Amino acid sequence: MPQAPSASAAAARINRSFTGFMILIVQNLPARGGGAHCQPREYLLQNTLGREGRQYMAKKILLVDDDKQVVEVLACYLENHGFSVVYTDNSSEAVVLARESRPDLVLTDAEMPGLDGFGLCRAVKGLTDRPPVPVIIISGKDTGEEDIISGYSEGADDYIVKPFSFPVLAAKINAVLRRYSACPGASPERVSRLGMVFDPAARTVLVDGKPAPLTRKEFDLLALLLEKENRALSVPYILETVWGYDTANYNDPHTVEVHVYSLRKKLGPALASHIVSVMGHGYKFE
Repeated sequence: MPQAPSASAAAARINRSFTGFMILIVQNLPARGGGAHCQPREYLLQNTLGREGRQYMAKKILLVDDDKQVVEVLACYLENHGFSVVYTDNSSEAVVLARESRPDLVLTDAEMPGLDGFGLCRAVKGLTDRPPVPVIIISGKDTGEEDIISGYSEGADDYIVKPFSFPVLAAKINAVLRRYSACPGASPERVSRLGMVFDPAARTVLVDGKPAPLTRKEFDLLALLLEKENRALSVPYILETVWGYDTANYNDPHTVEVHVYSLRKKLGPALASHIVSVMGHGYKFE
């Protein structure tokens, strides 16, 4: 009696089929300008560096996958659909590219040797010298629910599971980019009250003259509450604005609750009393 294929063999077969399907899709893409279906990597990198023309204003995607064939096919598809693409099959190189090429969005595979997609997401979200960069993680069949939840806690903005539709991927990218472009920034002015000095330019908070050790998300949450002072902000609005989550897929109030609790604790009782819970709705600063 023939043996059933192992889980790893089945996963490998799925990945091979998916790669073959992607190649077929790209081979049938309409050629741009009557030329080749996909431009060589050098062309893509020139676009990324600001070449004049249509691509100059294109949103820049940093694409990361340890499968060279997959990453080249995806890069070709995205470039043919109006994005500027820089890509690598090395996650350590991706950290450098995220810092130096200043992408508008990072699209990374979850399962990679060395630094995986979750670690890369954490590194990208830890860049503090620029506006927040959204991250979409491509997960395989072996990525479990706990990994996905962990990824969201690290700041992942969305997931897409292999095998996936290219148009759905493009739609997710555009949706995340729209959310980020619509997000209000932190208040441009320093705020001084009740012993607190909030400096959005330096991204620092002093309480009674001492630095408050806020995490990036705690700082962004406080910035939003101060910017919308006396307005009750719903949990979904906070999740979309601070975390960039698609609340149709993730709408857990516990995420906001935990960060509000930590923020109150770090600011001290005098300031904590001004972060008010609005029953059944969300929070406000008054």
